[in-house]
Amino acid sequence: MQGHSRFIRRRLWGSLASVAVIFTGLAALGAQAQPLRAQTIATGLENPWAVAFLPEGRFLVTERPGRMRVVDPQGRMSEPLAGVPRVAAGGQGGLLDVVLDSGFATNRTLYFCYSEPGAGGNSTAMARARLADDQRSLQDVQVIFSAKPKVESRMHFGCRIVEARDGTLFLALGERNSRRDDAQGLDTHHGKVVRVQKDGGVPKDNPFVGRAGALPETWSYGHRNAQAASLGPDGALWVIEHGPQGGDEINLAQPGRNYGWPVITHGENYGGGKMGEGTQKAGMEQPLHYWVPSIAPSGMAFLTSDRYGPALRGNLFVGSLKFGYLDRIELGGGKVLREHKLLEGIGRVRDVRQGPDGLLYLLTDASDGKLVRVLP
Repeated sequence: MQGHSRFIRRRLWGSLASVAVIFTGLAALGAQAQPLRAQTIATGLENPWAVAFLPEGRFLVTERPGRMRVVDPQGRMSEPLAGVPRVAAGGQGGLLDVVLDSGFATNRTLYFCYSEPGAGGNSTAMARARLADDQRSLQDVQVIFSAKPKVESRMHFGCRIVEARDGTLFLALGERNSRRDDAQGLDTHHGKVVRVQKDGGVPKDNPFVGRAGALPETWSYGHRNAQAASLGPDGALWVIEHGPQGGDEINLAQPGRNYGWPVITHGENYGGGKMGEGTQKAGMEQPLHYWVPSIAPSGMAFLTSDRYGPALRGNLFVGSLKFGYLDRIELGGGKVLREHKLLEGIGRVRDVRQGPDGLLYLLTDASDGKLVRVLP
């Protein structure tokens, strides 16, 4: 009888343990599958490209035709700010990225990049400015970097800015499409990530300083057309670039490294056919991740908050222009483990940022574009 009782107790505890495992699994599944919803803050933005977060819940938004506006928490938009330089608007060109200086609270400094017209065509330029106290204009505008050479092209400007932990600025550039072979040379800025001081000076520890025939601003090369950039959790620079037909890439842009374009790619020629020499070559870096078919990624943010539950903390969020969704990317061991399509049908996602409140914010690229808050 005593043995029978022990048997019943073992069965009971086993059943309870199984139930506990099931509930734990369901809880984890619920955390993983937690739905997100989009809350529109503002509409009527013309091809918005980037958003930065001002004090008191305001937003600074660029519009590709050449305007910069302040949006208040209720979605009301200001008139275009005065002081924005003339841009070469057309095709993929115009007023593009904007970021606030890490010391913005005291110095009101910001940085923006755009397609700059000039002798010979246009190129990507980066400027610094001070946002006026009344938020109606940019003051003390100074171009601190202008890509060389200028060419006649409406494509592949790149133009994503990241402030590094040491206070230097990264600017990710495109290879202008018609000049794609320039990405492999060091005598132009085409297809490069560059690194400069906040006054435009060249950091002494840039990898090609002092090398004959190399532009000293160059940090890494062999890139195609960067559309997103961010610091990873460890402070490393992550860059997302468009491939040709397929082969969009996530790269860890390390100093002096060659990322292969147009020699190697996981994409192909438009309309089909081999591009370059293949998918790998000695001395050229492999991407951390690539997409085939292309999703046309744009904008990226590492989620550092718990606003969406612990399962999403540390995930990478990337917008898709081509398919109109937010891509949630689970990372582990330096690799992409899984991807999840969120907010499908929201429209062409151009920018993705985490706000000071720990929530994600998106811009949709359209003639009637939207600023969107992502809610759990």
